[in-house]
Amino acid sequence: MFTGIVTHRGRLQAVDRQGVDGGLVRLVLEPEAPLPRTAIGDSVAVDGVCLTAVEVDADRLAFDVIPETLRKTALGDRLPGDLVHLEPALRLGDPLGGHWVQGHVDGTGVLVSREAHGEDLVLEIAVPEDLLDGLLPKGSVTLDGVSLTVGEVARAPDGEPEGLPGRFRVYLIPHTVAVTGLGTKAVGERVNVEVDVLGRWVKHHLERGVRPPADR
Repeated sequence: MFTGIVTHRGRLQAVDRQGVDGGLVRLVLEPEAPLPRTAIGDSVAVDGVCLTAVEVDADRLAFDVIPETLRKTALGDRLPGDLVHLEPALRLGDPLGGHWVQGHVDGTGVLVSREAHGEDLVLEIAVPEDLLDGLLPKGSVTLDGVSLTVGEVARAPDGEPEGLPGRFRVYLIPHTVAVTGLGTKAVGERVNVEVDVLGRWVKHHLERGVRPPADR
């Protein structure tokens, strides 16, 4: 589990395909600062994707990723030189500054607009139908591993990108812009989206109907 409070960033050094069959892909990162309490075998959220550390040094982190993860998340878009968000797994007793984040990305959205409102930055994300159902105003959402509060939620006007009927906005304060890479995202870029896990479970049970208690 994570909180969506990004503590570190890392620069992607290499994307190495392991073996001739192109199976596992090893992501090699250079963290801006050593990740505390992180050892081989530990979970780390990389742009919101929960991965297992297979190499840990002060100036090097490596993670093995299956091709399916690269296809279904925005990690597949990352190139050597790109910055990614890093967050070590939550431990009992750690402050929960964001919200419950699993690191299980539900899908990707596309940045369709960015507007400066004073010192704040407003990002509008287009998402597919299945993600739209899990978003609600003032609820929580994780973008590239960053815990944020959902602003407005709406459906896209006709003629917008096919397969992305939903829209939602998030408002970034100057601190979030300064310590994460969200402020540098360009229109058209994909981002990893994880909806609030609590809302996901509520939706799951409501879709299947509430079962009455068994007769005694």
